Amino acid sequence: MSLQLSQAAQTVSPSFTFALNAKANALKAEGKDIINLTIGEPDFDTPPHIKAAAIKAIQDGKTKYTAIDGISSLKEAIIEKFERDNRLSYQKNQILVSCGGKQAIYNYCRAILNPGDEVIIPAPYWVSYPEIVKLTGAIPVIIPTSIEQHYKMTPEQLATAISSKTKLIIINSPSNPSGMIYTTEELKKLAEILLSHPDVLIMLDDMYESIVWNHTPFNNMLMVCPELTDRTIITHGVSKTYAMTGWRIGYAAGPASIIQAMTNMQSQSTANPCSISQHAAEAALRGDQTCVREMVAAFKERHDILIPLLKTIPEISIMPSDGTFYTFPDFSSVIASHGFKNDLDLASFLLEKAEVAIIPGSAFGVKGALRLSFATHQKNLINAADRLCEALR
Repeated sequence: MSLQLSQAAQTVSPSFTFALNAKANALKAEGKDIINLTIGEPDFDTPPHIKAAAIKAIQDGKTKYTAIDGISSLKEAIIEKFERDNRLSYQKNQILVSCGGKQAIYNYCRAILNPGDEVIIPAPYWVSYPEIVKLTGAIPVIIPTSIEQHYKMTPEQLATAISSKTKLIIINSPSNPSGMIYTTEELKKLAEILLSHPDVLIMLDDMYESIVWNHTPFNNMLMVCPELTDRTIITHGVSKTYAMTGWRIGYAAGPASIIQAMTNMQSQSTANPCSISQHAAEAALRGDQTCVREMVAAFKERHDILIPLLKTIPEISIMPSDGTFYTFPDFSSVIASHGFKNDLDLASFLLEKAEVAIIPGSAFGVKGALRLSFATHQKNLINAADRLCEALR
């Protein structure tokens, strides 16, 4: 009997970043000296006070089902975080705790999108955005950007992309993969366009909010334009900020009616997030934030080491990042001068020749670029840059 997969299963692609990370790890297991710059997670351990909260939760027997949308005390901690860091006010019925930020995004898209709806996604984008959109039957509408415009869409591009079928726009700032942040003025100009299109919903993916450098303060669209509150969802999580990628706790904040619909979706998939992880996340949000500042300082130091080294590679175009732990240089001239077919071909060559694993920009909707993660120790970054320079001479 031949197995007939669903149309959704035939449409969706596996995560490119996880696939390449798995390939790099497999080569390392074979004894190859691979420097892996593919994966998007902090290399630090989860801070001790967060782990202690999880252990205490286990010892206290907090290992049963919880409310689908999360324990009350964690929702309170999330509300406090928004008030403290973003000057935004929410009630408990406007908060959903999920099994990671990705599930929050998936729940949201499932709750609001219908087949044929259009979703505006600026490129470069996180690899899962268009795939999640396609799973709903909706249509990703990609806005291309370039390194010359700092990989940020303009108000004119946004206005042109909006049609009668537009249901949603997704904005990720600080950006994975580019590391760029929309400034307050840029957000205000984008908000002006959205104010004139009251039927367009907005999703702000603020996962990297805390990983920014001091010269570029974080703002999101609701912080500069509160008038958009009634049609905006913020998705977030503890994974990147607190080195908790494996704990799988994300959250969403927005209009109560949409949050309830997302909760209904979650109730028929995973149900509640892990009870132990929820208590750990509460400790993360309410605890001493010194650990976050120390990790961000380390990322900035690594950034400041890597960027000048990459600039020594002939023909690449690169900008300093505003935050995150990524850089997204343009290798288009390198690809052309060295006779590579495309960025995938270049990434394969660098993995084989330089033994450095990097994600091709095509995975993020930008041909000719490569994403490098500097969430690894400085020696790896220096060695990786040396290998890239040698391979591309």
